[in-house]
Amino acid sequence: MFTGIITDVGNVLSISEDNNKFKISTLFDHSDIDIGASICCSGICLTVTEKGDHEDGSYFNVDVSDETLSRTTAKNWKNNSLINLERSLKFGDEMGGHLVSGHVDCLSKVISINKVENGNIFTIEYPDTYKKFIASKGSICLDGISLTVNDVFDNKFTVNIISHTENNTTWPQSATHVLYHQLIVIYFLHFITVAIMKDHQLIVMILFCIFHPETG
Repeated sequence: MFTGIITDVGNVLSISEDNNKFKISTLFDHSDIDIGASICCSGICLTVTEKGDHEDGSYFNVDVSDETLSRTTAKNWKNNSLINLERSLKFGDEMGGHLVSGHVDCLSKVISINKVENGNIFTIEYPDTYKKFIASKGSICLDGISLTVNDVFDNKFTVNIISHTENNTTWPQSATHVLYHQLIVIYFLHFITVAIMKDHQLIVMILFCIFHPETG
């Protein structure tokens, strides 16, 4: 799980001939990253298969399956492409954004940009399948960035991206040069309280489930 708060912007250093293995630079300390760890790469949860030193920072390798390539913008990554990075969430970490799974739901498209004070309002178009899961003032994740939905109409929604976010993520590059964006819907968390009597002690457990389109 991730929070949608970008902590580094990496750079694609090399791509294998079969387009399934990517080497990405990062300022993360690789000595603190385990092989097999998950890193969110522009919204996609990927597994670290190799790591090491690179210039003033580190690098890590990820293998990307054909399924992931077919459903995400990873198929468009090239040498020197910039990648939003976030390490996986640990218990006790600050929840600065929203819970993000790193499992991309669909690709979305920027159809208009309106300049406002301290940022831009983007109008995003997405597949009809997800209409009932996106709500005004709800949460959304675009290219790994946690955002709040402003308005929703038809199969479109708007988000306000402030200058700080534009200056510290790949979004300016993405919005102007890449047509499609990774979209992750932040599904509603339903909390269920369960009370159990055990040895005359009341034990209260709070459980939660995440509703996903496939589950209705």
